[in-house]
Amino acid sequence: MTESTAVNSEGFRFLHVMIRVRDLDKSLDFYTRLMGMQLTRKKDFPGGKFTLAFVGYGEEESNTVVELTHNWDQEEPYDLGSGFGHLAIGVPDIYATCETLDGEGVSIPRPPGPMKHGGAVIAFVEDPDGYKIELVERK
Repeated sequence: MTESTAVNSEGFRFLHVMIRVRDLDKSLDFYTRLMGMQLTRKKDFPGGKFTLAFVGYGEEESNTVVELTHNWDQEEPYDLGSGFGHLAIGVPDIYATCETLDGEGVSIPRPPGPMKHGGAVIAFVEDPDGYKIELVERK
């Protein structure tokens, strides 16, 4: 199906998704050590009292990444709202991944198993700030 677009999107690429995190060290541990992403860059902005850290499964030049924004003075948990759903990550062995994450104390509100209305095997885990991460088994 081909449709015309309002803009010429040739050369466009999805760069990143930004989420706000309260404890940058805990979030970096979750996304790098537990989820296997790489820290691609990190920069402090003292004038604005915040830090940006970018994590993903490859370099930003060719991969979409997650931007973790840490506001230094944020003491209360962020209101996650009802509009944001989740991030999704494909994994080759969802059961082994969830077993490891469970052993690390990661919350798994929806254990791995087939979707109710489809064939995909999925699970939902939560990062340290409560953001939902959907794991989708991809063999």
